[in-house]
Amino acid sequence: MAGVRRRRALGLLAFGASAATAGALWHTSSPPGAEPVAAGWGKAPTPKPAPAGPAGPAPVIGENEATGTAWPPKGSRRPGVDDRHRQIQGYASATSVAPGQAIDFHIAVDPAGPYRITIVRLGWYGGAGARELLTSPELTGGPQPVPLPEPDGGALICRWPVSWTLRVPDDWTSGLYQAIFTSAEGWRGYAPFVVRDDRRAAALCVVLPFTTYQAYNQWPMDGTIGRSLYYGYQDGALNYERRSLTVSFDRPYAYDGRPKHLDRDHHFIRWAERQGYDVAYATTEDLHSGRLDPARHQGIVFCGHDEYWSEPMRVAADRAVAAGTSLAFFAANSVYWHIRLNPSADGRPERLITCHKTAPDPGADTAGPTTYWRKVAHDGSRAEQGLLGIQYNGIVTDPQPLVVSSAGHWFWSGTGLADGDRIPGLVGGEADGRYSGLPRPTGVATTLAASPYRTRQGQQRLQRTHLYETPQGGLVFAAGTLFWTMALDRPKHRDARVERATANLLDRMIRD
Repeated sequence: MAGVRRRRALGLLAFGASAATAGALWHTSSPPGAEPVAAGWGKAPTPKPAPAGPAGPAPVIGENEATGTAWPPKGSRRPGVDDRHRQIQGYASATSVAPGQAIDFHIAVDPAGPYRITIVRLGWYGGAGARELLTSPELTGGPQPVPLPEPDGGALICRWPVSWTLRVPDDWTSGLYQAIFTSAEGWRGYAPFVVRDDRRAAALCVVLPFTTYQAYNQWPMDGTIGRSLYYGYQDGALNYERRSLTVSFDRPYAYDGRPKHLDRDHHFIRWAERQGYDVAYATTEDLHSGRLDPARHQGIVFCGHDEYWSEPMRVAADRAVAAGTSLAFFAANSVYWHIRLNPSADGRPERLITCHKTAPDPGADTAGPTTYWRKVAHDGSRAEQGLLGIQYNGIVTDPQPLVVSSAGHWFWSGTGLADGDRIPGLVGGEADGRYSGLPRPTGVATTLAASPYRTRQGQQRLQRTHLYETPQGGLVFAAGTLFWTMALDRPKHRDARVERATANLLDRMIRD
């Protein structure tokens, strides 16, 4: 894509267009200012002209000039929704939708009464973090049943009626959206979804890991019924042996509906839109189905905890790399579990996730059993390291410094870092390393960091941040830590050196 350039000065986005389209009923609040970058830690990314194409600036640039509202929302009169009382909860009929298409919301309200649904888009917006777009008419809802586990796989599938249908306006910008359900009593629930852009190929496409959101979803966390791909309940306690083998998107996310790990994605989204990158958004289900064609973009960004991958997702990523498309994984423990994605009983695609993990997989097909990717093939030939260059090697007991390697590489240009310098607290959550005896990708590989840490089991391990340049001219980056995007945006964690290195990478991915 010729002529793609990006970025405006940090914190200088002007506020222009109104925050609401027709039907918006809530007032917006003044956006707070940007959080300061830690002084003396490298050099922040240099402002550059906003990206433009034949039709003018990238849509995300104009979108972020609109007045925002604070995210997460402030001023609720109530504590958070809980899964025992389920004051107001709901789910969307799809993880992504394009402008002009419709998406349904299924809502339960207890006690019965009126409520409204407000739609917001998450982004930068001068530091506010979101923009309100519209609010539904007043609706009336009531309690809905919690389903019993399905006999085959244990999925909890809510078959609640449609409460409200949204036709996505043609002018909505691609992004991560939240539906906010607010009852007359002041309770709030949420349901995330993505608006794609199927008409225009942005330079970068950010893939949101909805498969991983759902894998971790323990709804309802009531001590009895709730199930995820990790746990079920036994005698009121979470128990691995009681986990589901299949989970459904047709249910709310636990508690107030904001998925675990979504904040990692929002950190990157805020930063990338603050910098003015030409970005569009999609979901893991879009990559699985082919609705997202990586070849349409110069780079694909997996910014969050992207742990659960189907065979079609892996094939799409492998083909993208072979064709010269660049990939960036800004987390760790990526492409770890092999899953199957199946339609719902009424035919809606990608509504059921199956992952047997350590159990025998009677549904195994030509793609292999739903277990670790490194064990899908007996010889380890499908290990995630073959795509990423590194792979998961442990849970980090306490955050550790990232120890810089190859400081003369263009990735670290402008950061002021030297080999052996330590970026405090950047290795955390989970980490990746290199495994001998497993496949490595073809290309020129560079270890950008090699950081010792100790696992929960007391084992000493080495985390790596890794980059390789493919023979076709693409790049594949793996951060090797779950804390990378925190350093881009989270207060008290931001580090200008990490921002600069991340900008160096994305700039190289989208260069002419």
